[in-house]
Amino acid sequence: MKIYVDTTGITFTVAKKAQPKVDEKGNQRSERGTGRPMWQTQVVALDETGGEVINVTTVGEIPSVEVGQFVAVEALEAKAWATNGRNGTAFRAASLKPLTSTSASK
Repeated sequence: MKIYVDTTGITFTVAKKAQPKVDEKGNQRSERGTGRPMWQTQVVALDETGGEVINVTTVGEIPSVEVGQFVAVEALEAKAWATNGRNGTAFRAASLKPLTSTSASK
């Protein structure tokens, strides 16, 4: 099951440039089935209740976004995980695209 996040009213700002998503051996992960490379971008999600830093995984081309840039997060999916007594939420998006100053003010 896929659980999508309603991003209405949330602004996203890039906090750290996209980097390869790597496994425990340091090898870049790839999507099962397609073999496309996976990327991880740190963003700050901000709404009226405050902000949170999240890592967003994308697949395919490296997102063309820069630190400090407002971005559109398309089809943001949240997935709970648990491994070796640790747990959390992983985030994946169809894409991260820079917002223009006009679209950021909407």
